[in-house]
Amino acid sequence: MASSTLHLFFFLALLLPSTLTTATRDTCATAAPDGSDDLSIIPINARCSPFAANPTSTSVMDTVLHMASADSHRLTYLSSLVADKPNRTSVPVASANQLLHTGNYVVRARLGTPPQLMFMVLDTSNDAVWLPCSGCSGCSNASTASYFNPNSSSTYSTLSCSTSQCTQARGLTCPSSSPSPPSICSFNQSYGGDSSFSASLVQDTLTLASDVISNFSFGCINSASGNSLPPQGLMGLGRGPTSLISQTTSLYSGVFSYCLPSFRSFYFSGSLKLGPTGQPRSIRYTPLLRSSHRPSLYYVNLTGISVGPTLVPVDFKYLTFDSSSGAGTIIDSGTVITRFVQPVYEAVRDEFRKQVRGPFSTLGAFDTCFAADNDNLAPKVTLHMTSLDLKLPVENTLIHSSAGTLACLSMAGIPLNANAVLNVIANLQQQNLRILFDVPNSRLGIATEACN
Repeated sequence: MASSTLHLFFFLALLLPSTLTTATRDTCATAAPDGSDDLSIIPINARCSPFAANPTSTSVMDTVLHMASADSHRLTYLSSLVADKPNRTSVPVASANQLLHTGNYVVRARLGTPPQLMFMVLDTSNDAVWLPCSGCSGCSNASTASYFNPNSSSTYSTLSCSTSQCTQARGLTCPSSSPSPPSICSFNQSYGGDSSFSASLVQDTLTLASDVISNFSFGCINSASGNSLPPQGLMGLGRGPTSLISQTTSLYSGVFSYCLPSFRSFYFSGSLKLGPTGQPRSIRYTPLLRSSHRPSLYYVNLTGISVGPTLVPVDFKYLTFDSSSGAGTIIDSGTVITRFVQPVYEAVRDEFRKQVRGPFSTLGAFDTCFAADNDNLAPKVTLHMTSLDLKLPVENTLIHSSAGTLACLSMAGIPLNANAVLNVIANLQQQNLRILFDVPNSRLGIATEACN
């Protein structure tokens, strides 16, 4: 019987000198020394990630700035997740040497029989599971690229347009008539704000640690365009019918949680738990809301924001959840820094500046940077939600330069080119917190936890 709880360890050696020594055991190995499966979740640019760029020393500030620069595309993508919105019916083929990249955390997953290892991006705001398959046009041919080979799996099979799984896929391209034999189920989708792909819907065995999930449905990408697609696929944790969570309800009961570690350690380790077993008992909950306009997203009811002792005066209309329009506040694993609609952010920023000595400067996405020796004056920011007040630690509010001379408020406003109705609680603000998604009971739990 497969275990209902998976402990997945994050190793986030993002910005660290490659010359530093490591322990005898290779912490990036794909298997633990005791022979058990190692399901590490790693930032896509970390030391243990196959997609890491140059492993030379880089500051935390520089890495966060680089990652946050993609937030505008992410926000555009999130705003595009509208129910029944038409999808693209064709996908241009990109050049063969195009490098596809996006996402903050990847997980080792194995598909097929025998299992083929893939590093797949985890995304709480996506309902789909897909990965590049051998022969894909426009997918990366970089040394880090890896493709799923259907011909090497004895349990692989395609799904036809007549199957129930096919009707649940977004962007179907099945013919209106029913040919004999039925056509292979195909679909087109966009991702990340600037990428798109064409895929066939297939099924095979998915292995997560010791859990073996038979007849798991996913998209097998045939052609792609753009630079935001995860190079080895995506594992959607949304609540749509084709997500990992929905397809494994009998195993994990629609419950999962994660704890993201701080960027301040050499090895950043955290955990993801699938299923109700092993979840924290002492945890506070707030309702998990669902929008009929954007059903993929996990909404919470943000009722106010305090900076230090001051409740920031903002027009409640910018916080109010509206199921029909999709306005409100979501919690998201793929956005780097928390974003508020511009009037809300400006009110929070202005109150923060009142309580911290200037002068202030701008650096990348951050417009409130100041001398770090004043960070002891920095007030804590509290997010008020229904039945839950989340007081962010200072390390979840400020980001420091490598020299330690500069500190910046690690939040920003919604860019003008994005849909300005979504507030996004991002992964930097979720660090050292256990975030629990209890989908069947429509509740989100948050508890303090030392993830490192």
